Amino acid sequence: MSRFGRVLVLALASCAARGGQQIARAAEPTAPELAVALQRKYDGIKDFSADFTHAYVGGVLRKKITERGRLLVKKPGKMRWDYVEPETKQFVSDGLKMYSYIPQDKQVIVAPVPPDEDAPTPAMFLAGKGNLTRDFTPSLVDAPATAAAGSRALKLIPKARQRDYDWLELVVDPGTLSIRGLLTVDAQGGTSSFSFTNLKENIGLADKEFAFKIPRGVDVVSTSSRH
Repeated sequence: MSRFGRVLVLALASCAARGGQQIARAAEPTAPELAVALQRKYDGIKDFSADFTHAYVGGVLRKKITERGRLLVKKPGKMRWDYVEPETKQFVSDGLKMYSYIPQDKQVIVAPVPPDEDAPTPAMFLAGKGNLTRDFTPSLVDAPATAAAGSRALKLIPKARQRDYDWLELVVDPGTLSIRGLLTVDAQGGTSSFSFTNLKENIGLADKEFAFKIPRGVDVVSTSSRH
C-alpha cells in the first residue's frame, strides 16, 4: 500500500473512532433523562427484596460503622430493614406507621409515615414515596469506587429543605436500571451509604411481612414525622 493509502486508512479509522465515541456519548442519557427513566422503571416495581451493607462515616474522628442485613419493600410505603450484624435492629413501616426497634435499648419509637406531598426520606423513596423528577434536581456524578463496574450515579438534591440529609445519590445498573446503592450526606458531613446485592423484584411479598408486633417489656415512644 502506498504512503498516501496508509495515511488515508489511518485518517478514516480515526474519523470512525471519533464518530463512534460521539455516538456512544450521544446515546448516554442526561441526568434528567436518567431520572425520568429510573422513575418509570421504579413505578413498575411493586415489591423487592435485597441483602444490604450499610456503612456510616461521621463525627469528629470520622469513625466508620459497617452493618449488614436484609431489606423487604412493598409499595406503597411498606418496608422492613432487619439488621443482623454487628447487632440486631429492626426498622419497619406498615404503610401507616414506622417502627424503630433496637433490642438493647428496650424501646420502640413509633412515627406516622409521611404524606406523599412531603419530600421523602431516602429510605421512604425506596418504598415508593416521592418522585425523582418532581421532588429532586438531578445531576450525573462519578459512581463510588466500591460500586460494580459500569455503574452510573445520579445525585439528587431535594427541592424542599430536608432535616435529615442535604442530598442523596442513587447508584444504578445502566442496563437494567436496578438500584445498586444509595448514599446520603447529612448537614454535619456524615456519609451514610447502602449497597444492595441479591436484588429480586416483583416477588409477591405478603402484607404480613411488614406487620410489627411490639415486644413485651419495652417502652413505646410516639413521635411526629413533621418538622
